[in-house]
Amino acid sequence: MRSRCVAPWRNDGHPPLAEYGRASSPPEPALQPLYSVIAIVLGYLAGSLSFAVIVSRLMGLQDPRTFGSRNPGATNVLRSGSKAAAAVTLLLDGVKGWLPVLLVRLLGKPYGLEEGTMALVGLAAFLGHLYPVFFRFKGGKGVATFIGVVFGIDAVLGLATALTWLIIAFFFRYSSLASLVSAVFAPVYYLLGNRIAWYVDATVAIVLAAMAGLLLYRHRENITRLLKGTESRIGAKKAPEPPPRHHGRHGHHQ
Repeated sequence: MRSRCVAPWRNDGHPPLAEYGRASSPPEPALQPLYSVIAIVLGYLAGSLSFAVIVSRLMGLQDPRTFGSRNPGATNVLRSGSKAAAAVTLLLDGVKGWLPVLLVRLLGKPYGLEEGTMALVGLAAFLGHLYPVFFRFKGGKGVATFIGVVFGIDAVLGLATALTWLIIAFFFRYSSLASLVSAVFAPVYYLLGNRIAWYVDATVAIVLAAMAGLLLYRHRENITRLLKGTESRIGAKKAPEPPPRHHGRHGHHQ
């Protein structure tokens, strides 16, 4: 039987080259909560970047908090007349939910950050959008950021949630209804995919349900209008006002 060959130490006091690249030792258990808190705080700060306001300012548009629904989101930015600004806002609002979660997934394991922390970072980014510290805690409704977080948790789950939004929006022409349905179905999809596409983590499931509940709460006025039948549809235009009638001397044309 051959004896195991052990690489000798180099003369300069450094370990052999074979030692480099090996997995680093796990972090100190006492530091893991600190790493989690730092990641969650950074996620919240990222979510607090209200891109509806930032993009509008950079493009010389009116502050979306001063017109329309006064909601700093992509839909209200669209009311300014700039489709480009609305598209950029939508994209960045989604990215700020997706990127923090993805970074924890890719880089967090050496620091003891598992799926539970990843989900909490996503929740923090979502809360940052709803209640941004940089903008007096007055944020948007969180649809794009919510879908971004879901994509960060799992691409398949995010795709299913986004497709749900598109299907409901296409057939019913209500953006708010599409947002509500996709938010409710996201945690349902997650539970249904257990042992098929992923293994359910309790913290992830709770976070998805919490975000769905918050999104429904932020859409409470939309829900009221949907029930009353007064919610505006996608692409609907206001009927033009009839031109004023010109009356003759006796109050009408002959």
